[in-house]
Amino acid sequence: MKRNCMKNGVAMVAMAAAALAGGAVWAAENVTAKEAEAMVKKGVAYVKANGKEKAYAEITNTKGQFVDRDLFLSVVQFDGKVLAHGANEKLVGKMLIDIKDIDGKEFLRERIELAKSKPVLWQDYKFSNPLTKKIEPKTAYCERVDDTILCGGVFKK
Repeated sequence: MKRNCMKNGVAMVAMAAAALAGGAVWAAENVTAKEAEAMVKKGVAYVKANGKEKAYAEITNTKGQFVDRDLFLSVVQFDGKVLAHGANEKLVGKMLIDIKDIDGKEFLRERIELAKSKPVLWQDYKFSNPLTKKIEPKTAYCERVDDTILCGGVFKK
């Protein structure tokens, strides 16, 4: 009897470990462009429903509803000031209009110029992946919200 209980206990631990390992595999899956687009639309709706102050705080919350694996949202004004950033709250309040990616592309300046003429856009650049801590190619889906741009991107693997 005691032996069966021990076997069952070991089996339960093994199943729990397998379930956790399965979750870790799921967490490592790449975010899709469709998921990024949906997250941005959710963020835009949240800004409109809750106001900028509450929305920007939630977008900047690294454990909040706008962070999923390597997907996070950011909000930038047309002058280049970061209003919210789901991967690095230290960027909030910074003027980054002149920021360049590793290839020298002024991606934020480009994004702002594109957003002035397009309410919705996709943009390619390179950025630090919050999971791998490496600079990787990325494509971002962005929507203009008044004089800001709300974006979420997909790291290309």
